[in-house]
Amino acid sequence: MVGISLKEHQFYGHLPVEKRLGILVVDDHQLILTGTLDVLSREYPEAALVKAQTVKETLSQLQYYQFDLIVMDLSIPYQQGETAEIDTGIKLLQTLLNEYPHQNFIVQTSYMKVLIRIKHEIDNHQGGFAIADKGLPEKEMLMRVNLALHGATHTKDIKSGIELKPEWLDVLRLAFEESLTDKAIAERMYKSERAVRTYWTKIQDVLGVYPEDCKQSGKNMRILTEIRSREEGLID
Repeated sequence: MVGISLKEHQFYGHLPVEKRLGILVVDDHQLILTGTLDVLSREYPEAALVKAQTVKETLSQLQYYQFDLIVMDLSIPYQQGETAEIDTGIKLLQTLLNEYPHQNFIVQTSYMKVLIRIKHEIDNHQGGFAIADKGLPEKEMLMRVNLALHGATHTKDIKSGIELKPEWLDVLRLAFEESLTDKAIAERMYKSERAVRTYWTKIQDVLGVYPEDCKQSGKNMRILTEIRSREEGLID
């Protein structure tokens, strides 16, 4: 991929035409953003480092420039003034994986489990892809940055034991994030209520939620399913 550089405009998004290593850092938390930029600037002193704090800023930068690596958090707002949400970052990452199949990424987040929602896209991605918990030591974080830059993959932190079909994830999201009834879920998904009930049985089987668990815990199947789904990072 063609690199870019900033020189005197570093961190502000005004890019000269010289070809150097280009890294886009996406994070809405100013302290984390500044810290990440500082670490990267020490490791790659000649690199062009560009920042973005929202989905709109990220897409704007990508419209005009190519980057050798995108370092991104998952909890970000769509635009300035809006609340940062994990689902917003997940949807952005999913879009970027599909539109830029050879782009190198490192996801720097405290919510690694949620990446299970798009594990299929991650597994099929042709560029470098690494994950780094925000609590990782600097040396380990930079090792993963280097791996991603060279097109390697480091995704062992994604729990792979639980994988749900997209329509099953839709049921979970509509039920527990939008508080819809099964009837409303069926209407939203253009499915029958019977199909939605079938989805629930499939979801509960994968999550290991069975009637005997209800007797032991004193909770109903739906509540246990919600608890297990949140534990596994399938919903926020």
